[in-house]
Amino acid sequence: MSLYTDYLSEIENRKEQGLHPKPIDDGTLVKEIVDQIKEPGNEHRAESLNFFIYNTLPGTTSAAGEKAKFLKEIILGDVVVDEISVPFAFELLSHMKGGPSVEVLLDLALGENAEIAQQAGEVLKSQVFLYDADTDRLKQAFEAGNAVAKDILESYAKAEFFTKLPEIEEEIKVVTYVAAEGDISTDLLSPGNQAHSRSDRELHGKCFISQKAQDEIEALKLQHPDKRVMLIAEKGTMGVGSSRMSGVNNVALWTGKQASPYVPFVNIAPIVAGTNGISPIFLTTVGVTGGIGIDLKNWVKKVDSEGNPILNNDDSPILEQKYSVDTGTVLTINTKEKKLFDADGKKELVDLSASFTPQKLEFMKAGGSYAIVFGKKLQTFAAQTLGVELKSAFAPSKVVSHEGQGLTAVEKIFNRNAVGVPEGTTLHAGSDARVKVNIVGSQDTTGLMTSQELEAMAATVISPTVDGAYQSGCHTASVWDKKAQANIPRLMSFMNRFGLITARDPKGEYHSMTDVIHKVLNDITVDDRAIIIGGDSHTRMSKGVAFGADSGTVALALATGEATMPIPESVKVTFKGKMADHMDFRDVVHATQAQMLKQFGDNVFQGRIIEVHIGTLLADQAFTFTDWTAEMKAKASICITQDETLVESLEIAKSRIQIMIDKGMDNEAGTLQGLIDRADKRIAEIKSGEVPALKPDADAKYFAEVVVDLDEINEPMIADPDVNNEDVSKRYTHDTIRPVSYYGGEKKVDLGFVGSCMVHKGDLIIVSQMLKNLEKKNGKVEFKAPLVVAAPTYNIIDELKEEGEWNTLQEYSGFEFDDLFPKTAARTEYENILYLERPGCNLCMGNQEKAAKGDTVLATSTRLFQGRVVEDSAEKKGESLLASTPVVVLSAILGRTPKIDEYKEAVEGIDLTRFAPAATPENTKSAHF
Repeated sequence: MSLYTDYLSEIENRKEQGLHPKPIDDGTLVKEIVDQIKEPGNEHRAESLNFFIYNTLPGTTSAAGEKAKFLKEIILGDVVVDEISVPFAFELLSHMKGGPSVEVLLDLALGENAEIAQQAGEVLKSQVFLYDADTDRLKQAFEAGNAVAKDILESYAKAEFFTKLPEIEEEIKVVTYVAAEGDISTDLLSPGNQAHSRSDRELHGKCFISQKAQDEIEALKLQHPDKRVMLIAEKGTMGVGSSRMSGVNNVALWTGKQASPYVPFVNIAPIVAGTNGISPIFLTTVGVTGGIGIDLKNWVKKVDSEGNPILNNDDSPILEQKYSVDTGTVLTINTKEKKLFDADGKKELVDLSASFTPQKLEFMKAGGSYAIVFGKKLQTFAAQTLGVELKSAFAPSKVVSHEGQGLTAVEKIFNRNAVGVPEGTTLHAGSDARVKVNIVGSQDTTGLMTSQELEAMAATVISPTVDGAYQSGCHTASVWDKKAQANIPRLMSFMNRFGLITARDPKGEYHSMTDVIHKVLNDITVDDRAIIIGGDSHTRMSKGVAFGADSGTVALALATGEATMPIPESVKVTFKGKMADHMDFRDVVHATQAQMLKQFGDNVFQGRIIEVHIGTLLADQAFTFTDWTAEMKAKASICITQDETLVESLEIAKSRIQIMIDKGMDNEAGTLQGLIDRADKRIAEIKSGEVPALKPDADAKYFAEVVVDLDEINEPMIADPDVNNEDVSKRYTHDTIRPVSYYGGEKKVDLGFVGSCMVHKGDLIIVSQMLKNLEKKNGKVEFKAPLVVAAPTYNIIDELKEEGEWNTLQEYSGFEFDDLFPKTAARTEYENILYLERPGCNLCMGNQEKAAKGDTVLATSTRLFQGRVVEDSAEKKGESLLASTPVVVLSAILGRTPKIDEYKEAVEGIDLTRFAPAATPENTKSAHF
C-alpha cells in the first residue's frame, strides 16, 4: 500500500498550501485504490471511492485505463460495488473522453449481452474522441451485420453527439472585474516564473493575478451568484504576448464552469474582454475552452468638429469613455442578438457579432473547439461507412472568394494546404480554413500541459501527415533545478514515445540540446509554403507561415495534423532608402513599429499577417523581424525572399538538420532525414524555375501597406516600457520606441542581456568584435554592469569555436556554462563581468534566471512586460528596455545608455547586421555567414 500511503502524505503536504488532493494519473495507484474499494472493511474504502470517482484523470492516462477496466467489471457483474450502480458506471465512462473508456464501451457495445450492448451504444453516441482503431472496430462490426454498430453509426451520421447538446443561454448576465488598466500580458494570468506548476492546475491557479484579486473575484461571485464574472483589460488588449493555455485555464478556474463533476480543476467557458479586444493567439485559446472573447470598444478617440482625432502633448489620441465597465458593473450579453446591453438588457452598448460567429457558437455549445474538430471527422466517417450523403450538422465554413483578385502570400499558403475545399475554390482573407499542418513545436514549460491535452483527447501517436515535430528544452535550460529534474525527463519521454524529435534523449544517449525552440523550428521548416504551429507566441518563422498557439492547439495539431482558423488579412511591409553603416537590423525592426504607428495612428498590424518583403536576408537574420512581430500584436508574419536567398537558407537548414541526425536525434520514422529530402526537393524546384520562392500576386489586396524609410533611421532605437507614464495603459506596451539620444547618455543600466530568440550567430560575433574594438581604442575593457550572453543554439557556439570568435568571448568572460555541471539554482546576484550562459531562453523567459528587483535591464530579447525579466522593488520599478546587440554591449560596459557619438565610435568598422532591400543577396549578405 506504499503508493497510497505516499499519496496520503502528499495530501497532507498540500493541505498546508491550501490545496486539495492532486488529481491521480498513475494507474498503479488506482490499482491500489480499486483493491481497497473491493475490500468491504478496508479503513480507506470510503475515501478510495471518492478518489476513484472524483479525482482520477480521464483520457489515456494509465489511471484512466485502470478506472475503465474496473467500471467494465462492475457493468458485467464481475464485481458489485453498492455505491457504483451499472447506470452510474456508464455515466462515469461517458465523462472519460476517449482512450481506454471508448475501448471498454466498444467491448460492451459489440459484446454478447444485448441489454448491456444497448446501454453502451447509447453512451458511445455521446462520444467524439474516437481514433482510427476505434472507428475501424465500428466499421468491421457494421459490415459484419452488428445492429448496435449500425445504430451508433446512424447517430454519428446525424451528429447527435452535437445536436442533442443543450443550446447556449440566450441571455448571460455578467459582473465585471477589471484585472488591470492597459494591455494585460498573459504573465499576469499565468506568470512565467511559475511555469513549473502549470500541469498542476489548482496549484498554478494560486498565482493568478494576486491573492487580493482572487479574493475580490470570489466576493463578486458571492454577491452575484446568478451572474458570470467577466475579466477585463480596461483601456487595453487582453492576453497579449503569449499563447498561454495556462492563462485561460486560470481564468476559467476562477470565473468559468466545471467541465465535468468527475474531473477536478478543469473548468471551461471563461468570459474575457478588453477595450481593444483580445490578442489573436489568446482568443484562439479561449475558443479551445468554449469561452467568450469580447471587444468592448468602451473607450474611443475624441475627435474635433472635422472628425480628426484630438491629440495630447505626446501626440497620442485623447480617449473618451462610451460606457463604464468598472469592477462590479452588471451587464447583459445577448447571444441571439449578438450584442452587449446594460444591466436591464435594454440599452445597447456594443455589437458582439465577432464574438458569436457560427463557429464560435459551436465551440461554446460543445464545451470547446476540440469536440467540434473531432465531431466533424466522426460525422464524415459515419456517412462514408453507411454510404449515405453527408448532411453536416455544423456551420458551413465561410468562403470568401473574389473573382479576379490576386492572392497575398498567406492566401497562397492557405490555399495550398486547405483540406476539404471543393476543387477550383479560391479562398481569400476572411475564409474559414481547415489546413494541413507541416511542422509542430512543443516547448518545455507548456509541454506537460500539451501531454495532458493529448491524454485527454485520447491521442497516442503523432499524425502521419505531420512532416516534423520537435519538443524543446529551452525554457528550462539555464537552471537544472529540482523542478526541471522532476518535470522535463517525464515530458521528453512522453513526447519521444508520441513521435516527436526531443531535445533530450529519454535514454541519455545523445547530448541534451537546449536550443531555443523557434530557432530549431526555423531550421526544420524546409518549405516556404509550410504551415507551422508552435506552443509559444514567438513561433514566427522566416520560411512558411507560423502561428503561436496554446498547448491545446499544439496537441490538436500533433494528433490530427490539422488546424482550423480564418485566413487573416495581410499588411504589406516594404522598404526604401539606405541603411546607415552604424545601424543594426534590429533598429530597422523597431523603426518599422514606430513608422507604422506614425503613418496610421492605430496598430494596423494587430491580428493580421505582416507580409515583409525582406528578400535579401538569410533566414537567421530575417527571423529577427518575424520574431518581433509577436510584439507588434500580429497574428503571424511571412518573409518574401529572393530565390537565391531561399536556396542558401535551405542549405543552412539542411546542414543543421544533419547535425541533429549526427547527434543521434532522428527517430525510427526517419523524420529528420525526411526533412532533408524535402529540402532537396524544394531546392530543385526553385533552381529549375518550376516553383519559385513564394511571392504574392501583383493584384493581391492588403488591409494596409507600410513603407519603411531606412533614411529616417539615423540612430539606434530602444523599445521602452515607459514604466512611469501617467497613463497606466501606456506602460509596458511595445509602442514606445525612442532613439538612444532621448536618454542623453544618462540612463543608468544595471544589467545587459544579449540572448533569446532575437539574436543570431552574427550578434555573438558583434559582441566579440566590439570587445576587441573597445580594448584596442581604450585599453582593458571593464564592465560597469553585468553582461549576460546566451547563444540561442549549440550549433552557433560550435561554429564560433571553429572560427575562433568563442575564444575571444572566453577571454573576456568571468563565467562560462558547463554542461557536465549545470547550475542547480538560479543566480540571485550578478558581478560586473561577462557571463557566457547555456544556450536557451535564459532571462527572457523569467521562470528561472531574473535580474535583481528594481533593476534597469537593457536586453536584445522580446519581453518588456512587468515582472518578466525583472520585478519591481519596494523603491523602484523594474525596467526591461529592448535594443540591438551593440547598444546592449556598450551600455553594460558604460553602466548607462551611450551617447550617439560613443556608440558610433564603438561600432566603427564592425560588420553589423545589414539590410539593403534593393541590392542582390551577394552584396548584402552578412559576413557572419
